[in-house]
Amino acid sequence: MVSNATRRLIRQRAKSLCEYCHSPEYLSPDRFTIDHLLPQSLGGSNDEINLALACHRCNTRHYNFTTAIDPLTQVTSPLYHPRQQLWGDHFIWTADGLRILGITSIGRATCHRLDLNDDFHDEGAIVDARWFWVQGGWHPPIDDPKEV
Repeated sequence: MVSNATRRLIRQRAKSLCEYCHSPEYLSPDRFTIDHLLPQSLGGSNDEINLALACHRCNTRHYNFTTAIDPLTQVTSPLYHPRQQLWGDHFIWTADGLRILGITSIGRATCHRLDLNDDFHDEGAIVDARWFWVQGGWHPPIDDPKEV
């Protein structure tokens, strides 16, 4: 079980953004979850170094996967690891701020596995939500690269 103090630390460290899709928690109807980077089912711990803040859709799609296929090269790649890598080294926003593009094998594999743009799932409509967030000036987060 992850303590409340650790949950607060994880949320603060992530600046209340999903560490995968960078959706802001304050625009979500639900509190974000604590995701295990190395899933507990594979031996991952509750240590803060193994924890990330994740929206429900990313946490569910991350499940217990640690790798995915890069759709460009068809090679298995590790998923993005927010404790060991920088988001901007693997992802960029399209100029309109609606889609996340993987710019490395890790980024592409993560985009594909977590379906960060709802390309493979009918439910969700995250790109539609991002459109509203862009109109309100809340998205993309200011610390993120914004254009292709």
